Formats: sequence, structure tokens, C-alpha cells
Amino acid sequence: MAERELTQLVQQLHSLNSSNLSNASRLLSQAKISLLKLDALVPSPSTSAQHLALARDVLEAGALVSIRQRDPDAFTRYFQQLQPFYSLPSSRYSSSSNSGNKSKVTGLYLLLLLSQGDYAGFHTEIERLETSQDGSANLDADPFIAYPMRLEQALMEGSYDRVWGETKGNRVPGEEFGVFTEVLINTIRAEIASCSERAYPSLPISNAKNLLFLDSEGAVVDFARSRGWTARDGRIYFPAVETEAAAADGKNVMAATGLVIENTLGYARKLETIV
Repeated sequence: MAERELTQLVQQLHSLNSSNLSNASRLLSQAKISLLKLDALVPSPSTSAQHLALARDVLEAGALVSIRQRDPDAFTRYFQQLQPFYSLPSSRYSSSSNSGNKSKVTGLYLLLLLSQGDYAGFHTEIERLETSQDGSANLDADPFIAYPMRLEQALMEGSYDRVWGETKGNRVPGEEFGVFTEVLINTIRAEIASCSERAYPSLPISNAKNLLFLDSEGAVVDFARSRGWTARDGRIYFPAVETEAAAADGKNVMAATGLVIENTLGYARKLETIV
């Protein structure tokens, strides 16, 4: 009875979309109770192949739902719960069961680490994948794993335009990836904004639009206001620099020029160490 009910719950979880995500918590709770009844929530040597596949499907559904609900903490918990299932050899699963969403969930976890700036965790996970039982497989050939790897390489090189390009169109391997790429772009935008405040006294709005990867000059003005910048006469003025300029009033131009050069060099160093 519990097995049949669990199968139905898994089917309902797979059919969830953005319009009925409110049902997800109830379905997941029921599915976990069914797994407990089957003693399959945590894999053991006595767990049947069919029950292993059902448990893995429930946890993967929970992970994907968590992303759609923009709950990274819940996603991380599901990812950790899935590791005992992912570490099992494929022979433990029935031949009729598919391979699940291991690559997709793992790729999403890698992207989450990038969006959080956890590069040590990212490389640790990559090393684990390379030394796992599936390590003989080429990670670059897996679209879900290769995507965050490309993003990480671009970040290491400071090629933010490449990161921006990777987040557009069909280069994104799945709907759920868009959630974390949005967070990643926002993080990069904030870093660039912080560096710009130190490097320049002001910027043309048209240049700021490209620098900050914003879609319109209106978006630049809105972003500027959110950071306490001033937008006037087609330029963005940074308050910290304006204050410094007022305090330095009366000093010679050469000293001011030296300050700008020093800030620009600091900006370059910041970009090199941002990752």
C-alpha cells in the first residue's frame, strides 16, 4: 500500500509547475512518511532496488522544488540527503529505473557554490566527482556539470562578459539554473559596483550600463539610487568620491590625479582577486 501511494506521490511531484508549487510541501511530507514506512529514507543493504529509486526520486523532486521556491538552504539539505543514494553503484538500482537527475542536481549545487562565492567548496566537489566511481566519465561532456565549470573558469579569468553571455538563451541547461545564475550576476554586479566606487569619481550612465550588465539606462538609475549614488547630467557620481573631492578642495591637481591612478590600480588588483 505504501509503495503504491509513494509511486503516485512521485508522479504528482514530477507534475508540479510554478502555478501549483504550494502543494509541494504537503506532497513531500507525505512522500517522506511513506519512505519511513518502507524503511527507505536512508539506503541500507536491505533496501530494494525499487525503493531506492523511489527514495532518490522523492529527494531529487524536493531539491528541484526548493530551487523553484528560491530556498537554497532546503536545496542544500536535499543535496546532502541524496549523497548516500548517489554513492551507490548503478547495479543497486533496477534496470528499469532511469538514472534520475544526479547530474542536474549536482550541477545546480556547483552553481549554488559559485553564487555564494564558495570557490573552495566548488573545487572540493569537482575533485570528488573526478575521483568518484564515475570519475572516468568526462565532466566536460556533461552539460549540467560543464555549465558551472565554464562559469567558474570565466570568473577566475575576470571575464565577466563571458559570464553574462553564459546566462543568456539556450546556453543555460535548464530552468532551475536560471535562479542561481541570477544570484551570481547580482553578486558580480555588486562587486563591480564596489570596485567602481573606488576607481572612478563618476561614470557616464551609458558606460555604467555595460559595466554593470544592466538592460537599460533607466535600470542604471534605479541601481544607482539603491546604492546611494547620484545620477545627473547623464553621469553617475559616487558619493564617497564626491566627499573626498570636497575634502581635498584647494589641493593641487597632480595630487588628485595620483589618487585616481592609485584607485584605478586598486581596482585592477580587486578584479584579479575577486575570485
